[in-house]
Amino acid sequence: MIIWVNPILSSSPSYFTQTPSKLPVKNHSCFANSTVSASHTPRRRCDFYDLHKELVPYAEAWSWQNAIVEEKKALSEKNEDLADSLIVLQHHPVYTLGAGSSEGYLNFDVKNPHVDLYRTERGGEVTYHGPGQLVMYPIINLRYQKMDLHWYLRSLEEVVIRALSSAFAIEASRIEGLTGVWVGNQKLAAIGIKVSRWITYHGLALNVTTDRTPFQHIVPCGIRDRQVGTVKGLLNEEVLSKGCREDNHLADDQELIDIAHKSLITEFCEVFQVDLGINLYDEGVWKKSSSATSKS
Repeated sequence: MIIWVNPILSSSPSYFTQTPSKLPVKNHSCFANSTVSASHTPRRRCDFYDLHKELVPYAEAWSWQNAIVEEKKALSEKNEDLADSLIVLQHHPVYTLGAGSSEGYLNFDVKNPHVDLYRTERGGEVTYHGPGQLVMYPIINLRYQKMDLHWYLRSLEEVVIRALSSAFAIEASRIEGLTGVWVGNQKLAAIGIKVSRWITYHGLALNVTTDRTPFQHIVPCGIRDRQVGTVKGLLNEEVLSKGCREDNHLADDQELIDIAHKSLITEFCEVFQVDLGINLYDEGVWKKSSSATSKS
C-alpha cells in the first residue's frame, strides 16, 4: 500500500482491478515479425497500454502501476508471470518527489503548491511531468532480464539515446555519475524507478515539446548547475543554425510527439527483447478499469 507522506495530499486513490497478464495474447502489428531474438530465444510478451496522446492524472497512473505490480508479484510466486507491461502516456502538470527527496529543491511553499505535488516511492529527486512529455512506465520482471539495477537504468537510458538518434539525428549521451539522458548541458530525459521483488515500476520521462517554465519552480533532479532541454528546442536550434529556409520546416507538436513515441517503442522492444501485444487501451481495458474504479 502506498503511503501519502506529503501533508497536502488526500487519502490514496483506489487501485485498478484489471489483471493484464491474463488477457488473450495478440501481437502488436509493428512487432509481430520480431518474435525471435538473434540467439533464437523467444521474446517475452509485453502487455501494451498506449495512451501517449492522453493526459492522465498522476494519481490514476500511479495506482494503476501498483495494481499491476501486486498482481505480477502474486503470479511470480506461482511461476505464472508470463508477460511484462508497458504504459506510455502524458500527465497533467504535476511535481513528484522521490522517497528520499529533499523539499529544499522546491522553490515554492510545499503547503500551497500551484499544481499537484506527490511524494512517491521511486528513487531520485523532484521532477516535473506535464503535456508534451512522453512518460514510459515499464513493469518488468528482471528475473527474465538481468537482476541488476544499474544495468536496468543504463538500459532505459539506452532506449532514449537510440530513439533520439534514429528519429531526430540527435546525438544524446550519458554523464558519468548522473542518471538520465543529456545533450551537452541539457537534460532531455529523467529516470526514476522502484523495484519490488525484482519487478520494476515508475520509469522515464522524455521532454519532447514540454513547456520548460514549470521546471523553474524546482531544482530538477536536485542538479543546480545544468539545464532542462526538449527535443523541440534542440530541433529549433538546429533550424536556426542552418538559417530559416523552407526545407528546414519543423514538424508541429503532435507530429513530434508521434515520431518520438514510435521510436521509443521500437527501441524499447529491441533493448529489452520483448514483443508488444495490441494496444489494450484501444481495446477499452484501461477505460473499463478506470470506470470501475471511479464507481467503487
